[in-house]
Formats: sequence, structure tokens, C-alpha cells
Amino acid sequence: MNNIFSNNDHIKRFVEKDEGSDPVYSPMSPPDAYKPPTMNAVPYDELHPTLRHFVDEHKIIMERTEEFETALIKMKREGISREDNKILGEFFAFLDDTIVTHNLKEERVLFPFVHDRMIDNGEHGSGPIPDTAVDMLENDHIKIMELATLTFSLMGVASRITDKTSHILLLDTALEQGLSLVELMRLHIFREDNVVFPLAHKYLTADDFDETAKKMKKYFSIKLEEKKTPDKQD
Repeated sequence: MNNIFSNNDHIKRFVEKDEGSDPVYSPMSPPDAYKPPTMNAVPYDELHPTLRHFVDEHKIIMERTEEFETALIKMKREGISREDNKILGEFFAFLDDTIVTHNLKEERVLFPFVHDRMIDNGEHGSGPIPDTAVDMLENDHIKIMELATLTFSLMGVASRITDKTSHILLLDTALEQGLSLVELMRLHIFREDNVVFPLAHKYLTADDFDETAKKMKKYFSIKLEEKKTPDKQD
């Protein structure tokens, strides 16, 4: 049999490019999810108060998520203890309250402006209905709740099963789904903080940001620090 990676093969394992050209990726060497090819970080102090509000909440969410992750890893090694069970309960209550509200604020207050401005500036897909990074983030929100519900349900069922083998299998599946939830949340927050929020900082106008502050107060009774964002220069 001929070598499928021979010199005559039309599918190459490595992508060659000239120095100085834009990066070219192949299925064999995709870009790192945490190192997207176009990422321009914006210092925290330069962000509008609306964006700082979400960044601050992200820090709290990740602290609680990492506590949840530590408990899951410990349970994989040692099984569930009473303390671990308490941490799980507290995390799911935190998710049901704080994380759900955080996602709702993003979807009602910030995302509509980001979506519109990204389309205005050509940062969108080429389909008949232009999609943007906002569509991906909103899809993440749905996946987060699906994974959380699945993890919570599997743990609940596992705790009620008396057959040892079935209990171990169900618990292991629940823990794997929980760890997938943690990684999805970590990647989602990274995308928002390092890709979408910088794009919002770049494209949203002063009037857009003023409207986000008004909506935070109107919908969620949150009064943000007043700050005018300078008009963007072409």
C-alpha cells in the first residue's frame, strides 16, 4: 500500500507559508483556543463601566467555578464526601442565581449593540443571515445550562442508586460532564474578556455605551459609574 502521506498526496500534513504572511492553519495544526489569531487586549481601566461590570463578575464566577472543579477532581479520586456535596449544592445554587442573571444581563444589555456594530464593521459571517461572535456566545450560554442540568441530574440519580457498579458508572459520567462544564465556562469567559469585549471597546460609540448604562439601570436596577467614551476616529 502506498504511503497516504506521500509527496504526491493532495492532503498535506503541514502548511507551508512565506515569512511575514498572515498565519495559515490546517486541521492538523489548528490555532489554540486560548490564543486566537486576532486578540488585542484592552487595559481594564480603559474599559467602559458596562464592560468592567461584566469583567468583575467574571472574576467571581471563575473563583466559584474553580472551587467546583477542585471538588470534582477530588471526588474522582476519593468519592463524594459531605463537604464535597455541600460545595456542589452551593455551586448549582450560585449558577441558578448569579450566572443565569449575568448571562441575561449580557444578552439584554450588551450583546445587541455588539452584534449590530460588528455587522456594521464587517466582522460577521458570509451567510444570508450574518452571524457574529455574539451568536457563538449566546450558544455557549445555552450549552452551559444544558451541561449544568445534565450534571446535576446525573448526580441526583447516582445518589439514589443502591447498585454499586451502576452508582460508580453514573457518578463518573456526572463528574466528566461537570468537568466539561468547567472547561466550557473557562473558554467562554476567556472569549468574552479577550476577544468580544475588546471588539465592543473598539466599535461601540459613546451613545451605545450610554444606552447600555441606561438599560442596566432600567432592567436590573444597577447604576454604573458615569463615563463618556470618546468617539471613535475613522
